[in-house]
Amino acid sequence: MDRFQEMRVFAAVVDAGSFVGAADKLSMSKAATSRIVSELESRLGVRLLQRTTRRLSLTAEGEVFVERCRELLGAVEEAEAEVSARRGEAVGRLKISAPVSFGVLRLAPLWGGFLAAHPNIELEIHLSDRFIDIVEEGFDVAVRIARMENSTLVGRRLSSTRLVLCASPTYLRKHGRPRHPSELADHTVLAYSLLVSGDTWTFEGPAGAVSARVHPRMHTNSGDTCRAAALAHQGIVLQPEFLVADALKERRLVELMPEYRSHELGVYALYPSRKHVLPKVRLLIDYLVDALA
Repeated sequence: MDRFQEMRVFAAVVDAGSFVGAADKLSMSKAATSRIVSELESRLGVRLLQRTTRRLSLTAEGEVFVERCRELLGAVEEAEAEVSARRGEAVGRLKISAPVSFGVLRLAPLWGGFLAAHPNIELEIHLSDRFIDIVEEGFDVAVRIARMENSTLVGRRLSSTRLVLCASPTYLRKHGRPRHPSELADHTVLAYSLLVSGDTWTFEGPAGAVSARVHPRMHTNSGDTCRAAALAHQGIVLQPEFLVADALKERRLVELMPEYRSHELGVYALYPSRKHVLPKVRLLIDYLVDALA
């Protein structure tokens, strides 16, 4: 049996969590994937997987072996990609994670151009606002909007955005316009539940930093939902500029207290390691830098 094929099948079984999932991914039969892993274990003289009727789990030896398999398989993929890159080509699948709203509003219009420029690359794009473990979940690149002072990942800044405090003119006519962050406690607030600072909103004002504790009437993990409720005149939101820019331009929303500015956030492309950056990853990041500059 080809040792490379053994490693490829074993890593696929671990990643999929089942022989059936691995078989589907590799376009093989379940019997063939199971046989290859069993022959691998026999040749090595150790058990790599614990099998039960409900799940598979790695043995201690299996944990060591699968990491080495991933390293070697990754090195082979990198070598092939480097050769292709020398011919001016990039090949393979790119698995990308991005926040939902930013992915729809800013990234979705860009993918067509990237695919047209690189016909041998396939894209697998996942939109989610939850925290993604890039390494654990097998992503090549994750686009994140955050302050990245501390990260074990390697990142490249694509652009930036700021959080804007705003509400509809109808809401403000009915409830008045706050003049200082401390007055937010007396207003209806619509909060994004994944905001790192939670229900304490911080601003940089003329006299320095000011924090305001808000009491949201609504929490949601969707910035689009916050914006929609604000446009329905239901309260004040603190949302990224890219999400509310059109509504501000059209005066359907009005920025509040512009002298008290909230956080400036970077938009980053993150990837696991600077040591082995595949050409297709470099091409993608360079493309996004140019497109979002």
